[in-house]
Amino acid sequence: MSRIVKVADFIRDELSLLLQNDMRDPRIPGFISINEVKVSKDLAFADIYISSLASQSPQEQDELVAVLNGAAGFFRSELARRHKMRTTPKPRFHYDSIVESGPKLERLIDQAVAEDTAKRESNTDSLD
Repeated sequence: MSRIVKVADFIRDELSLLLQNDMRDPRIPGFISINEVKVSKDLAFADIYISSLASQSPQEQDELVAVLNGAAGFFRSELARRHKMRTTPKPRFHYDSIVESGPKLERLIDQAVAEDTAKRESNTDSLD
């Protein structure tokens, strides 16, 4: 496994623990999923993609990202205390709406399959 992948995995695991156990900000909902962590090649930045089922509206999602980015210094210092790397990537949080868009995509696929099936049935009926 490459060093960048190891660092990304470490950040994901440690941030999950920090969010679960150490965050006391009332603006942060109880459950936040860290969907993906991408670390830059020079290890300067860690782009963290999160989602939360408690944040439904785009305004709530933007506020959550703003609060987490505001606490980036806290997260970075906590990560620095928990590892032995020379530098600690600066966390940058982004909202990942894939969790919400998954069911929508599933409905669209089901709709397309149903339409295709109906067309196929109408074509075989007209041939008889």
